[in-house]
Amino acid sequence: MGRMDGKAAVIVGGSSGFGEGIARRFLAEGAQVMIAARGAERLEKVAAELGVDSHICDASNFDDLKALAAHAVERLGHLDVAVNCAGFEDNCPIAALEPERVEKMVAVQFTGALYFIQHMANAMTAGGSIVTISSLTATSVAEGYAPYAGAKAGINHASRIAASEYGAKGVRVNVVSPTTVETPMIAQLLATPGVREALIAETPLGALPEVKDVVNAVLYLASDESAFVTGENIHIDGGGALRRLPRNDDIIASIQRAMAEK
Repeated sequence: MGRMDGKAAVIVGGSSGFGEGIARRFLAEGAQVMIAARGAERLEKVAAELGVDSHICDASNFDDLKALAAHAVERLGHLDVAVNCAGFEDNCPIAALEPERVEKMVAVQFTGALYFIQHMANAMTAGGSIVTISSLTATSVAEGYAPYAGAKAGINHASRIAASEYGAKGVRVNVVSPTTVETPMIAQLLATPGVREALIAETPLGALPEVKDVVNAVLYLASDESAFVTGENIHIDGGGALRRLPRNDDIIASIQRAMAEK
């Protein structure tokens, strides 16, 4: 038997990266799955490949997320699990920030993520599990990531409040915070010689996690194995939270070393 047998799940950001990996694993574990994303072409391709329902959705839009919850219940019959993998990075020092960049970041990573919790929890009539993909940057200083990290830190704390408010309804709300993982969003960064080495230098386990490591944590929180876990933030970082994220100078020095060794 699969760990998700009989469960209906919706995954925002389900057409690539963590979301696609989670969708594939949930299906393998017996769940009914609906994936949602803003990009129609990639979404439809992945949905067809997996044989699941899909829904075009702007993860920062209140009405889109409300409609997604309603559509999930209509198509799947009920809703037990909701995972929010939507997000993007926009590295910029505070001194150079512009309102449009900050507001876009907050709209996706915090405001939309909060609306997601609201609508999904309200749609869960028989309890359920909500998981938000956050980031190690929310708790460790990462230069140039103030809007991104600040928004992630905000949704981390809001998730704890949601766990308290929705607990009586049987809805659990948790967060998974990975360090740098090679997904399409950051593949180009990790391909730069020296960057991977700088990150690994601050990771006690001596390697960066893979997508499957994040998927495994989400599966645990979505399944009944974590039936008494709520309001938690699980770090998938090889112990990186025990140290610090590399500073910009560290990364530059590591890149210079890598280039000199070529």
